Amino acid sequence: MLHIISNWGYLGVGIMMAISSAAIPLPSELFLPFSGFLIHTGRFSLLGVSLASAIGAVFGSLLLYYAGYYGGRPFIEKNAKYLLMNRSDIEKSDRFFAKYGDFSNFIGRLMPIVRSFISLPAGIYRVEIKRFIFYTFLGSFVWSFFLAWIGMQLGENWGIIQSYFHQINIVLAGLIILGFIYFLYRHLKNR
Repeated sequence: MLHIISNWGYLGVGIMMAISSAAIPLPSELFLPFSGFLIHTGRFSLLGVSLASAIGAVFGSLLLYYAGYYGGRPFIEKNAKYLLMNRSDIEKSDRFFAKYGDFSNFIGRLMPIVRSFISLPAGIYRVEIKRFIFYTFLGSFVWSFFLAWIGMQLGENWGIIQSYFHQINIVLAGLIILGFIYFLYRHLKNR
């Protein structure tokens, strides 16, 4: 990963972010601080890293968006009972994404773990594509700018940030698991 960024420059940053945004396990918390270190050395610019990363994120996110758009809704409707969902749950999700889809997409881009998967429900619930691209780009730009800026400030100690984000990821994963347990409890209790 570091070799690709070092040798391919901004294109490498964009490719890494596209992979990360397509829900392939390649955390941006690993390579964006390193890109920030390269800013510190004068090899990259903060704006260049942020733009390359945001553009890459749009391309990777579109893969999941279209997977959800073309295959997700029929899959959910066909397998709703196995997913412990009913018609009411699907309608609530439709209303949520109709009202908060843009906001969810933007905020989701600023959260570890969630940022890689938010494109799938956006596609399933058919968030308008131009707004999806805009908020994906905007949220990813902010996220990339933040991580690269931290890496730039830390200089050669850019690896320090990884341990902090690892702890944040553990907390977020725990919250997601608790939310899933609550979801299971609520749906199984009603049955």
